[in-house]
Amino acid sequence: MHRWRFRRTCENPSALQRPCSAPPRYARHPVSDFIGHKCGVALVRLKKPLEAMRTEHGDILWGLRRMYLLMEKQRNRGQDGAGMATVKFDMPAGEPFLMRMRSAKRNPVERLFDEAMSPAAELSAMEMRSAHPIELKRRVPMLGEAMLGHLRYGTYGGRGAAFCHPYVRRSSVASQNLVIAGNFNLTNSNELFRALVELGLNPVGDTDTGVVLEKIGHFLDAEHERLRGAMGLGSFRGLDGNDLAAAVAQEVSLPRVLRKATQQFDGGYVFVGMLGSGDAFACRDPHGIRPAFVAETDDLVAVASERAALTTVLGLEPAQVKPLEPGHVIVIKRDGTVRTEPFCQPGPRRECAFERIYFSRGNDPDIYEERKSLGRELAPRVMQALNGDAENAVFGFIPNTSETAYIGLVDEMGRQMRLARGKQLTERLAAGELTATELEQALTLSVRAEKVAHKDQKLRTFITHDEARRDLVAHVYDVTLGTVGPADALVMVDDSIVRGTTLRDSIVTMLARLSPSRMVIVSSSPPICYPDCYGIDMSQLGRFIAFEGMVKVLRERGQQDLIDEVERRCQEQQHAPLSKLKNHVRALYDAVDHPTLENAVADLIRPPGLAWKGTLQVVYQTLDGLKRAMPHHTGTWYFDGNYPTPGGLRVLNTAYLQWCRREDARAY
Repeated sequence: MHRWRFRRTCENPSALQRPCSAPPRYARHPVSDFIGHKCGVALVRLKKPLEAMRTEHGDILWGLRRMYLLMEKQRNRGQDGAGMATVKFDMPAGEPFLMRMRSAKRNPVERLFDEAMSPAAELSAMEMRSAHPIELKRRVPMLGEAMLGHLRYGTYGGRGAAFCHPYVRRSSVASQNLVIAGNFNLTNSNELFRALVELGLNPVGDTDTGVVLEKIGHFLDAEHERLRGAMGLGSFRGLDGNDLAAAVAQEVSLPRVLRKATQQFDGGYVFVGMLGSGDAFACRDPHGIRPAFVAETDDLVAVASERAALTTVLGLEPAQVKPLEPGHVIVIKRDGTVRTEPFCQPGPRRECAFERIYFSRGNDPDIYEERKSLGRELAPRVMQALNGDAENAVFGFIPNTSETAYIGLVDEMGRQMRLARGKQLTERLAAGELTATELEQALTLSVRAEKVAHKDQKLRTFITHDEARRDLVAHVYDVTLGTVGPADALVMVDDSIVRGTTLRDSIVTMLARLSPSRMVIVSSSPPICYPDCYGIDMSQLGRFIAFEGMVKVLRERGQQDLIDEVERRCQEQQHAPLSKLKNHVRALYDAVDHPTLENAVADLIRPPGLAWKGTLQVVYQTLDGLKRAMPHHTGTWYFDGNYPTPGGLRVLNTAYLQWCRREDARAY
C-alpha cells in the first residue's frame, strides 16, 4: 500500500535529488568564490477572504502580489530557479484547489509571476471588480488564500524546473495533500532513507528532499489514520462524508506530525508547507541554524528567510517582525487560528554567522551594524599591515556585499588616524613647535576611499573549460585607473576568502594594473577552515585555501607526520558512534598561528609569473573579532570546528579522509 501510494502521489520522484547544494557551477562574484547555499522561502496566508482584499485594498490579487514582492526581495538567495504553490479555499468538488508553478529560466521570479498574473490581464476591469472570487480563482489559477514560494541556487543535482521547490505529495483526501519547500540540508539522509524503508515505504532516491517529503507525508497519513480511528467518538460523533472529512482536517495536529517526522533529523532546516485543506505552517530546526522570520498583520501571516523582506513588503518596523524560535512551528489553521509551539526540544542556539556575513540582504538594520562592526574590528590589524602609514593607502572593496564592512573599516581607520595625529599635535603644541601648515593638514586629514573596482557587466561564467572561464571572470570587474599611485598601498575589502581561485586566477592580476606599492586583501570573515553541511555547500576540505595554506606550512616545516597522525585518528573513528566522534583536524590548525596562515594564503593567491613586484598581504578577521561584532550568532563551525550537531563531525571526518585519499567528492 505504501509503496503504491508513494510512486503515485509523490510528484517528480525521479527528481528527488538534493536541489540546492553542490560543487560550484558558475561564479557568483569573482573574489569570494561561489558558495552554494540553501535558498530562500516565503509563506503568505491571508487571514481575510479574497473579497476583503478587493474591498480594503482595491485589488483581489493583493495577496498574490505580496508573495511576488517577498520573493523578489529575497532574490539574492537564489536566481537559478523559483517556484510557488497556492491553495484555494471553498472550490467546488471536482475542481483544482492546489496549484503549483516552477521556472528555471533566466529571471525565474519575474517569469513565474508573469505567467501567474497573465490570466488576470485578460480580464476586464469590471470583471476584476465584480466577479465572484470563486469564478476569479477558476480563471486565475494561482489566485488563492494560502501561498508559499521558494528561490533556488542551482548547484547540486540537475538543472531545470523539475528540480525546483515546492514539491507536492498528492492525495484524493484534501488534508492529506502536502506541499513543501525548504531552506535546509540534512547530514543523515541515508539513515533516514533506511528508516523509511523499515516503515514499509519504497521512496525513490535517498536525498534530502525525497526524505523530507515522504517522512512528513508518512506521519501526516498516520495522523489521519489516528483520527479516523476515533470516528464515532467525541467531536466526530454522528458525522460522515464531507462533514467528517472537515472535522478530521480541523483536528490534524501539524506539531505532532512534525515532532514524529523530524525526530531523527540532523542538520539545519526551515520548512514552509501547506495542506490541501488550507492549513499552513513553517518550522525551524532546534538550533536555529537556518533563518526564519514571522510577521502578522490584520490581513495576513507571512514567513520569510529574511526580516528585511518582510519589513519592506509589509511596511513594518523591524521590531514587528519576529524570528521563529528554534524548534518551533507556527501553524495557521484553515479557520484562521494562529499558534506557535515547540515541535521538538530546542537545543543551544547556533544561528549561522556566515549567513549574516555573506548571504543576507544588508538593509536589515542589525545585519548592517554587524557588518560595519566587522570592518571596525579589522582596523588595528590593517593599520599594522600598513606599518602605521594609512595616509598613503587607498581603500576599496569588491564585491558589493563587502561594502558595509568597508564602510566600518574606513570609519575606524579615520578615527585611529585622527587620534594618532591629535597626539602628535598635542606634543608639538606643548613644545611650541606647531605650525599653521601642520594644523591645516590635521584638519583635512581623511582616509582615501576610492571606487577602485566596479562591476562592468553581468556575465555568467558557467563554461566547461577552466581557461575560458578564467578569461570571462577577469572581465566581470574592472579597475578605475588613476585612483592609486605607485607610492600608495591598496587595501581591498572582501566579505570572505573561501577557495581563493579567482583571486589567484584574475583579481590580483587585475588590481596589479594599478601598480600600488603593496596590496592588502582584507577579509571581514575569519579563515574558513572546516566544512559545512547545514545549508551552505562547503564540504570539501581541499578546496579551502585556508586548509591549503595550513598544509603548505606544515609540510614546509617537515610536519608531515602530524598530517598522517590525524589521518590515522580519523580512520579509527570512521565507524564510531556519533557520540564518540572528535574533531582531530583541529590539531593541524592549532599548529599554525593566525599570521603564519595569512602569509601562506597570500603566497597561494599570488599568480605565478605576475609582473607586478609589490608586496601582497592577506588580513583575515579574527574569531574574537567576529564574536565581538556578532555576539548573538554563535554558529561559527566554519571557523572553529564547533559543530552544532554530531553529523557535522562525521562530515568533517569523512572530508579529511577523502582529502587524504585525493577523492574530490562531497563528504555527505
